[in-house]
Amino acid sequence: MKKCPTLPHLILSFLFISTFLSSPTHAAVGKWELLTKNVGISAMHMQLLHNDRVVMFDRTDFGPSNLSLPNGVCRNNPNDTTLKVDCTAHSAEYDVASNTVRPLFVFTDTWCSSGAVNPNGSLVQTGGYNDGEKMVRVFTPCATCDWEEIGNVLANWRWYATDHILPDGRQIIIGGRGQFSYEFYPKSEGSMTALNLPFLQETSDGAAIENNLYPFVFLNMDGNLFIFANNRAILFDYVAGKTVKTYPTIPGGEPRSYPSTGSAVLLPLKSTKGQAAEAEVLVCGGAPFGAYTKALKKTYMDSLRSCARIKITDPNPEWVMEDMPLARIMGDMTLLPNGDVLIINGAAQGTAGWELGRHPVRTPVVYKPDNATGSRFELQNPSAISRMYHSTAVLLRDGRVLVGGSNPHERYVFSNVLFPTDLSLEAFSPNYLDSKFASVRPTTLSPSSQAEVGYGEKLTVSFSITGTMALDTVSVTMVSPSFTTHSFSMNQRLVVLASETVRALGNSTFQVEVTTPASGNLAPSGYFLLYVVHQQIPSEGIWVKIR
Repeated sequence: MKKCPTLPHLILSFLFISTFLSSPTHAAVGKWELLTKNVGISAMHMQLLHNDRVVMFDRTDFGPSNLSLPNGVCRNNPNDTTLKVDCTAHSAEYDVASNTVRPLFVFTDTWCSSGAVNPNGSLVQTGGYNDGEKMVRVFTPCATCDWEEIGNVLANWRWYATDHILPDGRQIIIGGRGQFSYEFYPKSEGSMTALNLPFLQETSDGAAIENNLYPFVFLNMDGNLFIFANNRAILFDYVAGKTVKTYPTIPGGEPRSYPSTGSAVLLPLKSTKGQAAEAEVLVCGGAPFGAYTKALKKTYMDSLRSCARIKITDPNPEWVMEDMPLARIMGDMTLLPNGDVLIINGAAQGTAGWELGRHPVRTPVVYKPDNATGSRFELQNPSAISRMYHSTAVLLRDGRVLVGGSNPHERYVFSNVLFPTDLSLEAFSPNYLDSKFASVRPTTLSPSSQAEVGYGEKLTVSFSITGTMALDTVSVTMVSPSFTTHSFSMNQRLVVLASETVRALGNSTFQVEVTTPASGNLAPSGYFLLYVVHQQIPSEGIWVKIR
């Protein structure tokens, strides 16, 4: 006799049908490649540099890593809270071309820190924990370079803070645990101390919960900073030290900042004669209020499925809400060269923090900001690897996305836990890298990589395409590679350059003249990846330095 379905079965069926009906209907795309099973450290922080190598690091007090320091070198640090003599590395340089790793030596603790690439192309990393909380460290890209520790030069300790590069080449360091302030680096007369930022105190849910760490910070086109924490944002004039605009709270009021960790991205800035007309921010995922305290008691609430989008340049801006196909906390949002946004990594329940996440979300989603509402999300093929707390993702020059990290434990733990420490690196290839698009994929011929350009200049870009050319679908984009940690990609931005009519030169070769950004407000001085995009298919990037 056939049994009737039980209530739990009916609920599960309903949830499945509801998810299916609200998800995109076309087949999933995108490809995964396991690059290495063991990079030796957990990639808690990552930054691509202009020599096509990725610097990554975790924390010095994890205990011994799986990557030995070379030539018998050991770190002898009496201040370390776990291992005072440690002969293993806690930072590494990944060479994309050779798929190899070089151990790097970092002395003080970099746990949950922040960073930015300065105009000369060096990674300036700030803060951390314990003996690293006021430290500045610099990594200059070269074949044999290593970390240089500048010293305890920060005014306040910066743990879970956010950095942003400024138009004048300095970086601003904002917030951190128990720090409702900001400061600048390099230090100079008049900028030696930290300055109060009351907004950070106003957005704290108390010392036990916080919900305002690693604030989302973006440089607006007017030179002011959009600062988002918890569930709301301000526009901040860091020169005058005052708030110039207060944005509405996201509808529903749910927190989006650590430990209720969502993610955010500044959507592509479309330039006309070197200037952009508007700027939009997209915030996705997070956890409901109360999720953190419940997770500490082993009750794991469902993550948020909603995204909130706002035109930060509007006189009367309002958040516009839309739902992702999948709920997600601790996701990363990576700008792709064609202006799409990849949402990747994370979990469907719980919060950020030690062992507080459940149900990994292995399926990435691509968000297409120019599509109509309701048709912007596209499901991708899933990874075989869970990327939970302390996972990262960064764009590579060839258009792939490097994915690593995941260590939700206080030490390296490889067995007898739900989500073991993961030391692998993967590459995710968005659908635009599929071989079926080879004939319409541009190849950039000039300028050459590492070219220097000025502000507001005309730049001629030559490229070839072997297949049929659609002249009205060509664009040129500039992408600033991000410093990524804790589900936020600091300093990430994409500028769509103003372009003239594409000219055919013969032999499948074409030329387009573009105008570079007019000022550092649109593109701060430094290294960018320049892409030619045809029919939404990008070329490989070339490095350009704008100054």
